[in-house]
Parts: sequence; C-alpha cells; structure tokens
Amino acid sequence: MTHKLSGDNLTLIRGERCLFQELSFALESGSLLILEGRNGCGKTSLIRAIAGMLSLEEGTVYWDDVPVERVRQTFHGSLVWLAHRTGLKGDLTLVENLGFERLLRAHSSQDPEEVYERLGISRLKKLVLRSLSAGQQRRVALARMLLSNVPLWFMDEPFTNLDREGRVLVMELVEEHCSRGGMCVMAAHQDVEINVPTTRVKIQ
Repeated sequence: MTHKLSGDNLTLIRGERCLFQELSFALESGSLLILEGRNGCGKTSLIRAIAGMLSLEEGTVYWDDVPVERVRQTFHGSLVWLAHRTGLKGDLTLVENLGFERLLRAHSSQDPEEVYERLGISRLKKLVLRSLSAGQQRRVALARMLLSNVPLWFMDEPFTNLDREGRVLVMELVEEHCSRGGMCVMAAHQDVEINVPTTRVKIQ
C-alpha cells in the first residue's frame, strides 16, 4: 500500500541517549499524526529527523514510498513548519515577513487580508515582529502556514504561548487543512482532540 508519508524502523541516538528505536508510522492524505510524550522526550528530534534535519541511526522516511533522501527538494517544497521559534525576522513587519515567505514555496489563493482578520493580527501589519508578544508572533507563524499551498504541516507544540481561544483556533485550522486532503504531524504534550483520522505515537 502506498503511504503519503511514512517512517520504517526509525532509531535516533543523541549523545549517549536513545530517544526512540524501531519506530514506524504511516500518514495518509487527510490525516493527523500526533507525537505524544513529556517535554524533552524527543518529539522535536523526531520531527527534525522526519524532515531530514537529523541523521537517523537506522530506518528510512518515505514520501510517496520513495526515500526522502532521494526526493529531498520535492519533499521540503511540500511542507511548512511551525516550530518553537517562529523563524521570522524580527526587524521586518508582519507583511514583509509573509511576503518574503511567499517567495520560498507555493502560496495559496486565500486573501491575505482575510487570513490576518481571522487570526486577529490585522492591526499588527505595520509593526516589526520583535515588537509583538510571543502569542502574536505565533499567530503570524500560523498565517504563514495558511498562506502556503503545501500538503504537509509540521507543528511543534503549536499551543505554546496561545490562550484558550488561540488553541481552539489551531485545532480548527488543522481540521480544515486535513478536510481538504492535507496532512499534519504535530508534537504535543497536551491532550489534542481534532475531528480527523488520527494516529498517535507515544515517545517514552
């Protein structure tokens, strides 16, 4: 069976610690993969390994049943990442940051103004990123995801620095993305209930 994104027999060692071993998963279009475990257990490292940013001791990650290492450019062009650090430039405004991002990957046909309004950041457009709160910067990073026309979302602890309304919004956005045939890999130490086909991987 062809899986859109899958990992087979993944093992990763950092220093003297084995973060995970013989771990396998499969993710189809329209579904969610949740990586669960306490802080520091290796969830972020697993996402980085799936993305090809960390070398595995054993195992292979596949995109359309082809090893990612053979289609790395295509794979990286198919994803957008919400990490602990937003990766946005502090000296640029919201609009300038997102305009720069549009040059890096395929962008959606959504009206940016509607996205800003939905995320509650319209009034922040002319402010440089470093002047925004941590929660506001997370919302700008969410706008980057919504304005990207890619199938795969990586979300590393996406609820960090968000209030209850923001957390609910994240879950709504993931549900909508998956309902359109997208996929999401999410690392979370909180309970996540999103109404889409979901696979959970527990990292000890």
